[in-house]
Amino acid sequence: MKKKTHRSMYLLLMLVLLLTACSGQTETTSSENDGKEMTEEDKQGGTLIYGRGADSVGLDPINVTDGESIRVTHNVFETLLEYDQNLELQPKLATEYSSSEDGLTWTFQLREGVKFHDGTDFNADAVVFNFERWMDPENPYHQGDFAYYPFLYGGFKGDENHLIESVKATKEHELEIKLTRKTAPFLSYLAISMFGIASPAAIEQYGDKLYEHPVGTGPFQFEEWSRNSTITLAKNPEYWMDGKPYLDKLIYQVIPENAARLNALQTGEIDVLDGMNAGDTNIVEETEGLELQKRPSFNIGYMAFNMEKEPFDDPLVRKAINMAINKEEIVDAFYNGLADTATSPLPPSLWSHDDTLKKYDYNVEEAKKLLAEAGFADGFKTELYTMSNPRPYLPEPMKIAEAIQSDLAEIGITAEIVSMEWATYLEDTKNGKHSMAMYGWTGVMADPDNFLYPNLSKTNAQVPAQNIAFYKSDEFTGLITEARETIDQDKRTELYKEAQALFQEDAPWVMLAYTTPPLAQSDYVEDYKPHPMSNDLMTDVYLSNQ
Repeated sequence: MKKKTHRSMYLLLMLVLLLTACSGQTETTSSENDGKEMTEEDKQGGTLIYGRGADSVGLDPINVTDGESIRVTHNVFETLLEYDQNLELQPKLATEYSSSEDGLTWTFQLREGVKFHDGTDFNADAVVFNFERWMDPENPYHQGDFAYYPFLYGGFKGDENHLIESVKATKEHELEIKLTRKTAPFLSYLAISMFGIASPAAIEQYGDKLYEHPVGTGPFQFEEWSRNSTITLAKNPEYWMDGKPYLDKLIYQVIPENAARLNALQTGEIDVLDGMNAGDTNIVEETEGLELQKRPSFNIGYMAFNMEKEPFDDPLVRKAINMAINKEEIVDAFYNGLADTATSPLPPSLWSHDDTLKKYDYNVEEAKKLLAEAGFADGFKTELYTMSNPRPYLPEPMKIAEAIQSDLAEIGITAEIVSMEWATYLEDTKNGKHSMAMYGWTGVMADPDNFLYPNLSKTNAQVPAQNIAFYKSDEFTGLITEARETIDQDKRTELYKEAQALFQEDAPWVMLAYTTPPLAQSDYVEDYKPHPMSNDLMTDVYLSNQ
């Protein structure tokens, strides 16, 4: 790990450079000194340490859904298309695409001259190899649950509703994908980080251990993983973007406690901080040498009921709890003006969000009446699961859980809080061990399908489930499935609004907040731009203190 430069020494060095530049001995290109842009050569080098609250679960993108894994894999692997900062689709490993008139056959021109980190060539055959691994359960490298593939592509190869008819290389750098039916968000699927293209040679070499030996085409290549401590990535010297990335190394450092992570930033042990107490934003803004960043809002925070456990199979109980929780007070207390109370499972920034949905207003007396009507006039005992580490949608999960616990006590519900580290938390909730659980979602594509289908479809309520409410509404799943297969966006919007109204009536979740997550960085970190989807690409980041 690199040695950090003390801030006072850094300032002294800048003064010396400025004086020598004025004397004509040395020309400086630092924009902080004379307003000139740094050259590409000046930007090269250095190690950036990114402080975060939890470790990655794995580094094989097709087998992970959590943000802590994706933020790393997104810098190692690349997808055919990608979303830019404005959530617009852009070319990546595919430079052009076109479709047949019926919308079922798609042709992609692939980027030439690209190599995987192991030196093998990226081409159409490599993409076919990856698709065959993803979609065919009989493929020898189809190892893991591949959770994201089936609920996007309608199951696996051989299943009745499988979306893919064929994937083939028509030329060395030309790919053809045939679909069985029109699918509105198909191109968006190809931009999701989970579908990063891995080296076929690496897949053959590492098999089910690829999650520990990731090999892609991205700007950084995997170097080392010290569990629950650091993941180290090194510059890809053969990256197809000339001169990039600028950094020599990128280290993801786990520091579980928010306060300790902020202290590490203040003392120069880390360069970027993700996950902080909302109330600490003032500290960052008032500290010389630090800068506050805000990630554009594209998430939802909620508490899910396990509808397969009593009494949460009863909608009256779910509605009573929705009314018992003072969501406005929670947002005011723990988000420091960086969140709004939520109603819909779609964030306001996403088209088809329905801002007319009727809220479950805070009403203790009405909550008690509903609970009594359900047969629980004296309340009941239960458990409330929460993660121990901060998430973009839950900056202080334990304190928020305690606030919910206190609110539930007012209507006679005794909730024991169960907290655990991130990887275990994901495993236990996906296997339905919880009764109620704090959760959330940051979108990985700019389509309502990405928020609703993974988290609320009946299709994805089978263990291991992403739909941890185990909400199995045929009507709801029918609506979002029809929307997925409808091309006209106005019609899709109508269907999604019907689905949101049904969600509100069935109340599988307590909606909490839409957040604008705060981050912090040292002021010598340049061109770091937090992405709405949290999959920050570090290709353009450089350090001005090198």
